[in-house]
Amino acid sequence: MSAQLPVLPKLMIDEAVKAALLEDWGRAGDITSQATIPADKAATAVIAARKPGVLSGLGLAESTFRQTEDALRFEGLASDGGRLEKGTIVARISGPARAILSAERVALNYLGHLSGIASATAHFADLISHTSADIVCTRKTTPGLRAFEKYAVRCGGGSNHRFGLDDAILIKDNHIAVAGGVRQAIEAAKAFAGHLVKIEVEVDTLDQLREALPLKPDVVMLDNMGPDLLKQAVQIADGQVLLEASGGIEADTIKAIAEAGVDLISSGWITHSATVLDLGLDIEIG
Repeated sequence: MSAQLPVLPKLMIDEAVKAALLEDWGRAGDITSQATIPADKAATAVIAARKPGVLSGLGLAESTFRQTEDALRFEGLASDGGRLEKGTIVARISGPARAILSAERVALNYLGHLSGIASATAHFADLISHTSADIVCTRKTTPGLRAFEKYAVRCGGGSNHRFGLDDAILIKDNHIAVAGGVRQAIEAAKAFAGHLVKIEVEVDTLDQLREALPLKPDVVMLDNMGPDLLKQAVQIADGQVLLEASGGIEADTIKAIAEAGVDLISSGWITHSATVLDLGLDIEIG
């Protein structure tokens, strides 16, 4: 797990949750709870993990209940980034029963999705923990949820790649094709970039790597190279730049890729295809 997690701005959390609640409630609110539960009925519920994993999104869940009803009391019993066993209770909510049930699905959607990303990241990080490589995310995120999904990656012990098109220059194969080559693209980027802007270039071959190294980019992305090619790339670079392996990163390949000696391994899978972690809300009886 990361030593310190970033702090998501409260306004960002609340605005996202507000939109999600309005989407779920529609024009008339939770008519099932209104029809079946007396307005003055109180209840206590717990949210618990139904499978092992890593928690992420507790702040979004809390905001969901808080924005649904001021009278609800939310007690967090676990922390984002924490490892969960099956049955671990992560929160207890008490107050008006209608409000608890009206907020349930939005809260669980956030928790399950983000905890799934954190759990997938942690699994990858565990597989390469014996190496010096770090697992990083990509921009392959759900529109509108990028900050939260990248936060979940951090909860799982990964690191963040760029957040958008404006915070780093990443020269990919199509940029190279239009610019006329690796050298032309890097030289143009260096002429454009300010002194605080990092430059990364994607290469598909060892010849492209050799062409890029004298131009001193900050990072070279080695795209879709197997472990043998990656080992050769590490030897050629000889510590001159950070090397990032990308493409086809899966649980059964990541160990060999990390052992090739690269510095970073980027995965879109951990944000766009991670399995939701099963957490459930149950009313405490008695």
